[in-house]
Amino acid sequence: MNNYKSVIYAPCDGEVMRLEDVMDEVFSSGVMGEGFAVIPSSKKFIFPVDMGKIENAYKTGHAYTVITDDGLDVLIHIGIDTVELNGKHFERRVSAGDPLKKGDIMAYADIDKIMADGFDPVCVIVVSNPEKMHNVEISYGKCYAGDEVMKYNLK
Repeated sequence: MNNYKSVIYAPCDGEVMRLEDVMDEVFSSGVMGEGFAVIPSSKKFIFPVDMGKIENAYKTGHAYTVITDDGLDVLIHIGIDTVELNGKHFERRVSAGDPLKKGDIMAYADIDKIMADGFDPVCVIVVSNPEKMHNVEISYGKCYAGDEVMKYNLK
């Protein structure tokens, strides 16, 4: 039995799926790092770690890089190829340098309009320095924003 010390939470309501099942080879191949994806069923996206800061909040509102207080580099990427929307259907609520805590609102994304424009709205959460983690366990299935999804210990 593991006593997990750290958690990455669901950034939105939806269905947690395996990163390998994401329809984008950059994510599904694992080249970007280790993590999971959520098929969103809500428009609100929250900060998915206990404490950290925004390293980069892309002006298009579709992607955010985070440095957690325990040293992980985390990418939160809303949608596949949604950078092509150039900010349409996204409302960014944070900026680079912002310190955040679990549950703080990062963005709103109109999932229905993203899909109507032909894009997959899946939200990908990737740790780009997974070598800092061990005993990783991911819970798949239905989730609500703030639910524990990825539990791990630091090396």
